[in-house]
Amino acid sequence: MQPLKDITVVTFEHAIAAPFATRQLADLGARVIKIERPGVGDFARGYDERVRGLASHFVWTNRSKESLTLDVKHPAAAGVLQRLIEEKADVVVQNLAPGAAARLGLGYETLSAVKPQIIVCDISGYGDNPKNPGPYRDKKAYDLLVQSEAGFLSVTGTPDVPCKAGPSIADIAAGMYAYTNILAALLQRNQTGRGQRIDISMLEALAEWNSYPLYYAFDGAQPPQRTGASHATIYPYGPFPAGDGATVMLGLQNEREWANFCNTVLQRPELIEDPRFSSNSRRVAERTALRQIIVDAFLPLTGAQVVQRLELAQIANASVNDMQGVWEHAQLKARGRWTEVDSPKGMLPALLPPGTWNEGPRMDPIPALGQHTDTILAELGYASDEIAVMRADSVV
Repeated sequence: MQPLKDITVVTFEHAIAAPFATRQLADLGARVIKIERPGVGDFARGYDERVRGLASHFVWTNRSKESLTLDVKHPAAAGVLQRLIEEKADVVVQNLAPGAAARLGLGYETLSAVKPQIIVCDISGYGDNPKNPGPYRDKKAYDLLVQSEAGFLSVTGTPDVPCKAGPSIADIAAGMYAYTNILAALLQRNQTGRGQRIDISMLEALAEWNSYPLYYAFDGAQPPQRTGASHATIYPYGPFPAGDGATVMLGLQNEREWANFCNTVLQRPELIEDPRFSSNSRRVAERTALRQIIVDAFLPLTGAQVVQRLELAQIANASVNDMQGVWEHAQLKARGRWTEVDSPKGMLPALLPPGTWNEGPRMDPIPALGQHTDTILAELGYASDEIAVMRADSVV
């Protein structure tokens, strides 16, 4: 499964948003050349040492890439970058500080003047369009800060305490939109022969994902309340305790399911016509009373018995897994979603990317820092003695 096998991506990336986007391009066969700072590399390499000494974030977002170390601020680096982009690159991706890429001569206006077919994707916290920068353009934008700015924290957590999402969803959202926009730009280039500048904002990506709460609060209406793991606007929908201490996650979507829930799960058919609970909006308004009824009904039952009743009633339910539960998840195993990738620390388990094709996706090794530097420079025509001089001068 390598529909992008003839596409080369040169990426100036760190952390999550850009690496996640380019890893997915690599999954589809693109050659991804990752430019890293000599001696240090992508700072996500140092986030932790949880995967046999490698960082968990880096392992996740950097397989199937080539690592080229280059001090992009060194005067001698300019010639390397010019050759690399002019001779190799179809796509340039960067999530450096706003304006940094343009100062390095890596902006779309500069690159497209000599290579009109180039696609440049700029990823930033708040947008980096010089024609419409906005007042937040130069603010630092870490994932938690963008979750806060996008209103995500206002609808996530408990009534007393707002909570961030566990994964870096602002980074992930931006990475997903960068990935899909690059694919669209490649399709457009096939039609027009010309490239495109793509401006991806973490704030805009997460605000889009937050559109249901936005519309729920339309025209000054009351926004969704923070309700922990329960749904803010559908009830019952969330975690409930069973008598043996297990937690069961369940969710109802319509009145047919409410009737089944009352008859088969609660075994309280009189609740179907109870005016307090006769519509979803009424059940939401009376969630405290309804929760107590459900908790009382589950008290004599084990978690397994509750699930058995839910299945019989065809009510959606789920286990509340921890990370070990996901590693061991029966469905992921049954569908063969685990494979292995090589790394500087040996073979590591890896999930196949979502989506099943007749041919498997590309799952190549996670690169060591600078592993491909000499090979790529040789491809660009640099002789071994020239490469040695660049190493001595700390260019690479």
